Amino acid sequence: MSPALRKSVIAAMSGGAIAIASVLITGPTGNDGLEGVRYQAYKDVVGVWTVCYGHAGKDIMLGKTYTEAECRSLLNKDLTTVARQINPYIKTDIPETTRGALYSFVYNVGAGNFKTSTLLRLINQGDTKGACDQLRRWTYAGGVEWKGLVTRREIEREVCMWVQK
Repeated sequence: MSPALRKSVIAAMSGGAIAIASVLITGPTGNDGLEGVRYQAYKDVVGVWTVCYGHAGKDIMLGKTYTEAECRSLLNKDLTTVARQINPYIKTDIPETTRGALYSFVYNVGAGNFKTSTLLRLINQGDTKGACDQLRRWTYAGGVEWKGLVTRREIEREVCMWVQK
C-alpha cells in the first residue's frame, strides 16, 4: 500500500467502515484507489456494464458522462447497500478497519459470494487473521488471475488485519 493511501485510510478511520472502504476504493486523490474512476460506462473484464468507481446496475446510462459528484453518490449508495447486505451475517465484533476492508471486498465480488465464503465462516469463528488471509484466494475474474486483483486483495488484507484500539 502506498504511503498516501495508508495516510488516507488512517484519516478515514474516525468515519467508520464505509468511509474506510470509500477511501480504499477511490484513493487519496479520487482516482488512484483500488477501483479507479471512469466517467463513461464501459464493460469490465467479465463483460458487465460499469461506471465511475465500479458501479454496476440497470441504472447505468450508456453514453452519459457522469460527474465526480454523481460517482461519489453512486459509491456511497453502493457501500451503504453492501453494509446492509453483509452486516447481518457477521456475528462477531470486528474492528472497523476489518469491516471496511470487507466492504471494499464485497463491493468487488458481491454479497452472494461473501455469504457462502470460508472468509465469513472464519470471521464468525473469531479467526480474523485466517479470514483476512482468505482474501488472497479471490484474485480471479472470468477464470483468469488478474494482477490488479492480487494487488487489491493484498491491500484489503493489510487493512483487514489492522487492529483499531
